[in-house]
Amino acid sequence: MLHLSTLVCQIAVILIVCRVVGGLFRLIHQPRVVGEMFAGILLGPSLLGWLAPGWSGLLFPPSSLGYLSALSQVGMIIFMFLVGLRTSPKELKSQGHVAILTSHVSIVAPFVLSALLAIYLYPRLSDDSVSFVSFGLFMGAAMSITAFPVLARILAERNMLQSPLGNLAIACAAVDDVTGWCILAYIVALIRSSHGSKQAWITLAGVVCFVLIMALGVQGLLRRFESIFKRRGVLGENLLALILVLVLVSALCTEWLGIHLLFGAFLMGTIMPKEQKFVCHICDKFETITVILLLPLFFAFTGLRTTIGLLKGHDMWMYCGLIVLVATLGKLGGSMLASRVAGMPLRDAASLGTLMNTRGLMELVILNIGLDIKVISPALFCMMVIMALFTTFMTTPVLEFLRPGNQAFENALDAPPLIAA
Repeated sequence: MLHLSTLVCQIAVILIVCRVVGGLFRLIHQPRVVGEMFAGILLGPSLLGWLAPGWSGLLFPPSSLGYLSALSQVGMIIFMFLVGLRTSPKELKSQGHVAILTSHVSIVAPFVLSALLAIYLYPRLSDDSVSFVSFGLFMGAAMSITAFPVLARILAERNMLQSPLGNLAIACAAVDDVTGWCILAYIVALIRSSHGSKQAWITLAGVVCFVLIMALGVQGLLRRFESIFKRRGVLGENLLALILVLVLVSALCTEWLGIHLLFGAFLMGTIMPKEQKFVCHICDKFETITVILLLPLFFAFTGLRTTIGLLKGHDMWMYCGLIVLVATLGKLGGSMLASRVAGMPLRDAASLGTLMNTRGLMELVILNIGLDIKVISPALFCMMVIMALFTTFMTTPVLEFLRPGNQAFENALDAPPLIAA
């Protein structure tokens, strides 16, 4: 049984390490969240467990990981709700044909390339317990995602959030998130149904009914929160608690239907009213405790599941390099090519491709789901985590190379910002 003092000590160490490493990353012009992602890896068997296995075993005994996982999952439920709340795919229509073409290609290109790579990796990194269809679909979905929150943070810190290209990147990333999570929901339902008694069509039919109920029924009720906010200028504690209850109920419904808790939380966020002041008010109430306390726990839990020591030998590192290469070619190359064809200047197209290649936290969420449902092995999980860290870390230096001194963007698309800085 876990002693409370052990859990409190874990949380304290995680917070200190994440804040210190996040601060160091700020010194090299990286967003703090990127440093916190790396901090999670440092606390796991890849570094702490390798350098000081005794201290690692004392601080993070195997019996404690279940409690740490539960706390991190609560944090991710709230976080995914906030991601959905910040997401407004309707804004894509105001961005023109460049955004429409880029958003579609930035999903299709990495998905197709990753599915082709899966043909090569499946016999080497998987087994008969996972069907090739499930393996290939998951690889495609995992490499197609763009980290909407991390992208917004990078744009804000570089004063690009209000720029034409910043608006375009945010709109494309928002659509990528919604599309990617819809594809992933289908894959999770397919995999879970193949290992359970519930048939896939029953799960999918239940999910469709749930989405319709949320969109056609619950969404109308949620507008009352917005009406109350407009009258009072604030939401009281009881109403905020009710919002949290609705998020948790939605998460439980999608878990019961056979997909995952996080899909329900994300869906609740997407159907919330999108008036800017209302969105900012809710985010201000929930973001602080989520970002400062709960997300670092998720990073640490991910790091504890990542063992770089599993990548032994030239072949394993070659597979990892192929994953990074295909992910970058598909996302950065596909987005750049699509925007260039749509008429953007070369430098702007390259900048947009670089931004769309940001995976970050959202990739880690998807990879943890894949490991939980056993569609990927621990070794492949480690490779994909390295890919997520590499593609996220490269965003800022590549942008600095393309835009030294944060020059103004040439492409003048007239569109309002999607989210507030």
